Amino acid sequence: MEPVSTVLTGIALLKSSVDFIKSNISTAQDIGQIAGQIDAMFTGQKQVQEANNKKTGMGLADQFGVQSVAKEMIDARLAAEQVAEVARMVDFRFGHGTWAGILAERQKRIQQAKEARARQRKIERERQQEMFENFKVGAIVVGLIVVIIGLFIGVMAATANVIYV
Repeated sequence: MEPVSTVLTGIALLKSSVDFIKSNISTAQDIGQIAGQIDAMFTGQKQVQEANNKKTGMGLADQFGVQSVAKEMIDARLAAEQVAEVARMVDFRFGHGTWAGILAERQKRIQQAKEARARQRKIERERQQEMFENFKVGAIVVGLIVVIIGLFIGVMAATANVIYV
C-alpha cells in the first residue's frame, strides 16, 4: 500500500506549497521568492502522478475498484486545479505568459537532464566496452606468452635430450 502514502505525501506537499504561494505572492518582488515552493508544488504533483501509476503490491480489487479509481481521479483533478490556480496567480502578479515561460523552461531543463543522463550512460557503456577490449587483448597477449614459453621449454628440453655423437 505504499502508493497511498505517496499520494498523501504528494497531496500534502502540493497543498502546503500552494498555500505558501497564495499567502506570499502579493508581497513577492520577483518569481525567485516563490520559486522553491513552485518546485515543491511540481514535486508534489509528480508524486501524485507516480503513485497513481505505480500499482505493484496491490490486489486487483485495490487497483480497479471504484473507490480506488474515483480517488485517483479526484486527487489528480485537485492537483490540476491547484496548479491552475497558481498559474493564474503567477500570471496575474508577474504578467501574462510568466507561467507559460516557467513551464517551458522547466520542460527544457528536464529534457537537458534526460539528455545528460543518456550521454552519461553512453560514456559508461563505451568505457565498459573499452575495458572489455583491453581485457581481451591482455588475455591474448598472456596466452601467446604462455605458448611461446611452452614452446621454448619444449625446444630446450628436446635439445637437452639430444645425444651428440
